Amino acid sequence: MAGFRALAEQVRNPRLVTAQRRTALRKCLERFAPYGHRATWHHLCTRAGFATQDRDPDPARLVAALTELEEARTLWLAYEEEFAARRRKEKHEGIRQVGALDEWHRRTWGGCDIVPCESPQRHPAARLAEVLRRMIAAMEAGRPRRDCPVCGSTRFAWVPDEAGCPAAGPACRECGVLAPASVLTPDALSTAAVRHGAGTFAAA
Repeated sequence: MAGFRALAEQVRNPRLVTAQRRTALRKCLERFAPYGHRATWHHLCTRAGFATQDRDPDPARLVAALTELEEARTLWLAYEEEFAARRRKEKHEGIRQVGALDEWHRRTWGGCDIVPCESPQRHPAARLAEVLRRMIAAMEAGRPRRDCPVCGSTRFAWVPDEAGCPAAGPACRECGVLAPASVLTPDALSTAAVRHGAGTFAAA
């Protein structure tokens, strides 16, 4: 099975037909998809300027989407290395207690669903790397907040754990991300709506 780098080379390979290059980009998301596979694909297509179902997009747009994905992956891999080094040091010093950051990192190890979204069509407009920077900073700060760590909104809706939902928890009504419960204050969690609907969300 080809790894991320091998697939990225295929996306950039001008000797391959566009359909093959598009397929290679989709397969890259099996290795790294910060919003989850479908939401990350929708995000990349939207930002690069081609339709999610377009089977023959401009190769330059495919490369643009890949470049954004690679930028975010490089950031995430560096964070994972730093996190692993810190945990090794803490264990060496006898610090074994698992905190919220450790739990979040365990769940997101590998780079999929780092910042899950309420819907495949609901995701932040900013570049993937910038969204990851904001979420990492919020988690590492260790201080619960009332606002969304990605866009700063204070409006949340609780997404229930049910069939059809990619994830459950407090979803930002502005950018659509599901924030880790540990990053929000009890007040922010308690005021999150119990039920939600697609119509309650503003455009990202």
